[in-house]
Amino acid sequence: MAFESGVGAVLLLVGRLLFGGLLVFQGVNHFMQTDMLAGYAESKGIPAARFGVVASGVMLVLGGLGIVLGVYPVIAAGMLAVFFLAVTPFMHDFWAVPEEQQQNEMTHFLKNVELLGASLLVLVLAGETWGYALNIGL
Repeated sequence: MAFESGVGAVLLLVGRLLFGGLLVFQGVNHFMQTDMLAGYAESKGIPAARFGVVASGVMLVLGGLGIVLGVYPVIAAGMLAVFFLAVTPFMHDFWAVPEEQQQNEMTHFLKNVELLGASLLVLVLAGETWGYALNIGL
């Protein structure tokens, strides 16, 4: 089923803008808040935390742009899925933090699982032609 025109194409565009656009925003935030996020990553025992924050910011920006623009969406969605699979259990380990931090970590853990699910959905849809997209690398 191609999403080249009609309501499906418009809804897919809106979904791509929301999903990919917010991922770009989160990635840019990694660059604007690098020190704070690196400190948080260090507190979780992540080696080379600053590099990890910058690298994850790049992944979020490139993955989000790929989805928004329809540029290599399989690579973009796959990269995001790998990111969420790798990062979520280490950074948001709600089961291993003090009780007063558990709810916050669980919220972030569940958010990331939802984003993983959305990344997998985009990965499946990436084989289709998207309306209102550059459709490069489909």
